Amino acid sequence: MRETILVLDFGSQYTQLIARRTRELRVHSEIKPFSTPLDRIKQAKPKAIILSGGPASVWDEGSPKLAPEAFGLGIPILGICYGMQITVHQLGGKIERSQRREFGPANLRVIDKSDLLSGIPDDEVWMSHSDRVLELPPGFELIAESENSPNAAVRCLNLGIYCTQFHPEVIHTKYGKEILSNFIFKIAKCKGSWTPKSFVETKIKDIKEKVGESRVICGLSGGVDSAVAAVIISRAILDRLHCIFVDTGLLRLNEAKEVVESFRNMGLNLIHIDARDRFLRNLEGVSDPERKRKIIGREFIGVFEEKSSKINGAEFLAQGTLYPDVIESVSVKGPSATIKSHHNVGGLPEKMNLKLIEPLRELFKDEVREVGSELGVPIEILNRHPFPGPGLAIRIIGEIDEKTVSTLQHADHIFIEEIRQAGLYDDIWQAFCVFLPCRTVGVMGDERTYENVIALRAVTSLDGMTASWARIPYELLEITSVRIINEVAGVNRVVYDVSTKPPSTIEWE
Repeated sequence: MRETILVLDFGSQYTQLIARRTRELRVHSEIKPFSTPLDRIKQAKPKAIILSGGPASVWDEGSPKLAPEAFGLGIPILGICYGMQITVHQLGGKIERSQRREFGPANLRVIDKSDLLSGIPDDEVWMSHSDRVLELPPGFELIAESENSPNAAVRCLNLGIYCTQFHPEVIHTKYGKEILSNFIFKIAKCKGSWTPKSFVETKIKDIKEKVGESRVICGLSGGVDSAVAAVIISRAILDRLHCIFVDTGLLRLNEAKEVVESFRNMGLNLIHIDARDRFLRNLEGVSDPERKRKIIGREFIGVFEEKSSKINGAEFLAQGTLYPDVIESVSVKGPSATIKSHHNVGGLPEKMNLKLIEPLRELFKDEVREVGSELGVPIEILNRHPFPGPGLAIRIIGEIDEKTVSTLQHADHIFIEEIRQAGLYDDIWQAFCVFLPCRTVGVMGDERTYENVIALRAVTSLDGMTASWARIPYELLEITSVRIINEVAGVNRVVYDVSTKPPSTIEWE
């Protein structure tokens, strides 16, 4: 049976890091809102629970709280920052407003090294709080302190509860991963058996049970997510998988041809549908990015359902939905806001004739690549930069037409070509061009021009949840700009996006 660590989210910006660090230790983790009902927590059968930090104060009206019964489940609990404060507060301790907010590094002095802090020396940890623990609840004891947080880490052995005022999940806490490892392995007694191989074996078994003798329709986009999803499903049900590749007219230059060749070479049962006119017609006059996503999601489902009606026994629609898609679309993480919907999550219509199957829904992008490698997916597909399901529709700011799509395709092709020639493609998480809805004055030859602007976007990231703009050489930017302006009709200006995520998102829409 798979081991699971349940992360209950109180709105921390670091919640995703808790899940990632747990998975890096080869233990499966799931993020759920702090308000998850007790029976749902029991149903998940977690080996342990981690309570995240959060922006609230226990003194705020309506501040998030944990169901009191959760503290008595007999499951080890680790409370981090607000997770610590709400634990202490609910179990009878006292929290006070700190005289000074503590944000940044602090020196930790370890008092007890018997379990959570086993092998941890006195060193810097990362603090981010304005409240602190004044008095411990009955049965709790101190295991570490800092200058501004006398109760920097505490525990209650009888209840199996451990708390840290600092954040062990961030890289600024030097021994944070070791602290989490102590909790997961020494206290929760996990074995760390969650590997790409075990994931594949479990998922194939699950798919077989879920699908039975039915057939599955899988939408292929050409990217790594849908490719890995298709391969893992085909391992489970063989030729009862029918892959549909829809040319929306919103793909990169020559991508439709390349995708068809690649996936047929992989032995997948592929159906190619040219729906360019359909998508562009339905997007005509639409500029709102959410409407674009909803329309594209609706049309995708429409195409699939039309095709599935001709495939006897097709009852499921498979998609390459990933965990970040789910988090950003449906706000799975507690009291945080929905950022945007994805066509393969928030863009789905309320009623579908096909049941949904998403074998990668619980994975981050780098984990998908590991699974794909385990499955033998070709490296050129695994290393391909992420491409959004709505395609170039959300890289054209404003209304879409065939001419605008062609302009963006050619500009994007030049940018990627130059990145490849510079040997930087595999060092960059994602690179692309954006067509801006404005014109600027320029001079070409002796004539005044009033034409379009292309923005270049290139970022480095691990899983897409956070990203930094790529520090690519000025020379590369220069040659890309010169080529786009000279070779792409209608463009007279190129700019480079130097925004990080957060506060920006990787895609512009």
